[in-house]
Amino acid sequence: MTTNGSHLARLTWMQAAKLLRQHPVGLLPIGAIEAHGPHLPLDTDVIIAVATAENAAAKLNAAGTPTIILPPVCYTVSFVGTSFPGTTPVEAEQFEAYLTSLLTQAARQGYQAIICCNAHLEPEHVARIQRACRTVEESTGLPVRAPDQRQEHHAAHLSEEFRRGARHAGSYETSILLAAKPDAVDRNTAATLPPVWIDLPARLREGARTFADAGAELGYFGEPARATAEEGHAMLDALGTMIASAVPGYSQPTDKSS
Repeated sequence: MTTNGSHLARLTWMQAAKLLRQHPVGLLPIGAIEAHGPHLPLDTDVIIAVATAENAAAKLNAAGTPTIILPPVCYTVSFVGTSFPGTTPVEAEQFEAYLTSLLTQAARQGYQAIICCNAHLEPEHVARIQRACRTVEESTGLPVRAPDQRQEHHAAHLSEEFRRGARHAGSYETSILLAAKPDAVDRNTAATLPPVWIDLPARLREGARTFADAGAELGYFGEPARATAEEGHAMLDALGTMIASAVPGYSQPTDKSS
């Protein structure tokens, strides 16, 4: 088994059968196809979700827990980004029904738990994921969880920019892409972008329906020019710990050097 988990889509059915007999943890990346400023690709959230799953898989594998990373869910509830071309959402009810069906089918495969690694934070999208997880856990008895990095005890381990609410395509997400897939970042453009210090969640609560309504003329918030791969690796490590810690029985290793 690789240190960053086995990707289900890359296995033969015989390899999958062998690994599923070990009752692995299933890690389901969930992202969006959505505008992320003029410097990041539309699949930014998908890239972050997969990288988060790989980081969590490495932690779980090191603790002796086998993992399988499922293919990512890409088309989701992303209407807030529709003020920019390319953003491609699906209706919330259909997304919830699809995700519920997918998780139900996966729950029958032999996993010990399924954890959703969600990187898209549109409020209705997150709410539908949580509902789907509850429905499947109640119907199957299998732990099906979706940790939410917006919760204060998780956000405390993320960047100041994230905690300020300027968390879309700024330093936080740009840094993660520099760590996970650096060739996907238009560094020259990012370096020219001035900071946009707008609390996106607050604007959405006040009634903004799109990024443009919230004040993002180019589809980003925060300060992309300050992004670094170092910050990205730190954020992925925090996100990976969040996901791994959602697995029943997982205990984060202590630092023996301290």
